[in-house]
Amino acid sequence: MRGSSRRRAPFDYTLLGAAMALLALGVPMVYSASTFLAEKTLGQPLYFLKRQAVFAAVSLAFMAWLSSLDYNRLREWVRPVYACTVALLAAALFFRPIAGVRRWIHLGPIGIQPAEFAKLTSVLFLASYLDRRHSKLASPTHGLAIPLGVIGVLLVLIGKEPDLGTPVLMFGVALLVLFVAGARMRWIAGAIAASVPVVAYELWKYPYRRARLMSFLRPFQTIKGTGYQLAQALLAVGSGGWFGKGFGASQLKLMYLPAPHTDFIFPVVCEELGLLGALLILALFATILVRGVSIARRAPNLFGTLLACGITFTIVLQAFFNVAMAIGLLPTKGIPLPFFSYGGSSLLTTLAGVGVLLAISRQAKESAA
Repeated sequence: MRGSSRRRAPFDYTLLGAAMALLALGVPMVYSASTFLAEKTLGQPLYFLKRQAVFAAVSLAFMAWLSSLDYNRLREWVRPVYACTVALLAAALFFRPIAGVRRWIHLGPIGIQPAEFAKLTSVLFLASYLDRRHSKLASPTHGLAIPLGVIGVLLVLIGKEPDLGTPVLMFGVALLVLFVAGARMRWIAGAIAASVPVVAYELWKYPYRRARLMSFLRPFQTIKGTGYQLAQALLAVGSGGWFGKGFGASQLKLMYLPAPHTDFIFPVVCEELGLLGALLILALFATILVRGVSIARRAPNLFGTLLACGITFTIVLQAFFNVAMAIGLLPTKGIPLPFFSYGGSSLLTTLAGVGVLLAISRQAKESAA
């Protein structure tokens, strides 16, 4: 007689295929979006492409290594990973600012963005803690105060850079993971209510954030000022039509935006690949969402379920925030588009998350028979 048991399953090839398709689209789009800027500012049109290709190779190797592990071993790394992340976030505050923010640790030609790593650190901690304290989640102390307090240390350090978008993303993912774990809805609702004045204060604290909020509501009326970036992005999205202007034919990247290969790469994608190309990309992210949730449901233990949910929510919510920002549904914030935006820290974190999802998928539950 056979029953429910663990087995070594194949990779979730649908998830792997969606991630590889996004990467295969993302790296060429970095080239297309950056070549004009790289030629004008550095005299090397392939500068950003070469670096992104190296980032992709390293990230793929790390993904492959993580996918071969027993994901339960990650429990042993929670404390050192958390301590290392806190140290890196604190260290970043002492490095020279870029564009008025201190988000990077500069090691020669390499820049590390610790806030990207903090996204996975928070998910790893929550999955481990909520699994160990699952019987006590009805308590406001164990079910809310302690987990959000520990995550709050990361959020405060990121907020000091200053950065508001990443803490909001991480806080939202944390609440979703708490909900999946079974925390009381009234504690979650209380956390949301308590966060509203904090976010409002942070928005009002910095004049440039207030200006962005106002320009988000009327970008074309402020096109000569704070609304310029969003207005140009909207024009690019609309000009792509159904099929786009063709790869490399974007006008937006011709110095109309300061860095079209980073947070505002999605409008370039829409301009060159059109609505159909954009819908394909959104469908691939939707595939990651569906497969990630499926992996979470089939995970052999609660730790795997929460870890898979947290990683999936992080990738998909980040993509949603970036796309919504680029088409004027949300105020502009510095949140990269996974697989597409230029940057090694973001790509490494995203593919590391995919690697962990693949590792969990290999230990899926066998159907009862």
